[in-house]
Amino acid sequence: MNLTLKIWRQKDATSQGKIVDYQVKGIEGDMSFLEMLDVLNEELISKGEEPVVFDHDCREGICGACSLQINGEPHGPDRLVTTCQLHMRKFNDGDTIYIEPFRAKAFPVVKDLMVDRSAFDRIQHAGGYISVNTSGNTIDANAIPVNKDDADDAFAAATCIGCGACVAACKNASAMLFTSAKVSQFALLPQGQVEATDRVLAMVNQMDEEGFGNCTNTGACEIECPKGISLENIARMNREYLKASMKG
Repeated sequence: MNLTLKIWRQKDATSQGKIVDYQVKGIEGDMSFLEMLDVLNEELISKGEEPVVFDHDCREGICGACSLQINGEPHGPDRLVTTCQLHMRKFNDGDTIYIEPFRAKAFPVVKDLMVDRSAFDRIQHAGGYISVNTSGNTIDANAIPVNKDDADDAFAAATCIGCGACVAACKNASAMLFTSAKVSQFALLPQGQVEATDRVLAMVNQMDEEGFGNCTNTGACEIECPKGISLENIARMNREYLKASMKG
């Protein structure tokens, strides 16, 4: 395939960015989207030009670092995949592809297509822990009975990789789906009950301090989430927050 790429180039968070056109040729359908960008960067480097900066790590759909806005969609046109899992067979010869960073006040651009998502880390740091005895006299996890439905829901919430697609998909750049997933994975288990009240209050407050917007209730976050995190987690977080607020 021969493609026209319209890529956002920006030196840093304080610089003005712009769309720059590039042509790539001989792209195979079995290539991943990141492999296609590698081809482009090899050509740019061979010409003595600066390569396009983008973030990535595992290339296995686990880390969430490869987040890109592709033709206006987080992670591109496929569903339940990250950008590194998106294959070029989803595009056609002669296509024009717009590639941009995730857009959110809380995700400042580092350079080109790479954004700083450390706001997510700070939300987790605010309450993402449980009181566990790690002194060597620990209790076997299987000694605490857990309802299977709750365990399954907690595991589903824990599959969130923190990529930020939910934020990029939301008109308000809301982080409600991410935060609710992190709250839910503890709220559903008995081990998470000790800090339950403090956790939800701290994580939601930190989310607001980071500058994320409120939920739009459109459901775009769940649709674009590469792990299919359910909107039910937002409802659960709202219930947990209300209960915690009344206790306070």
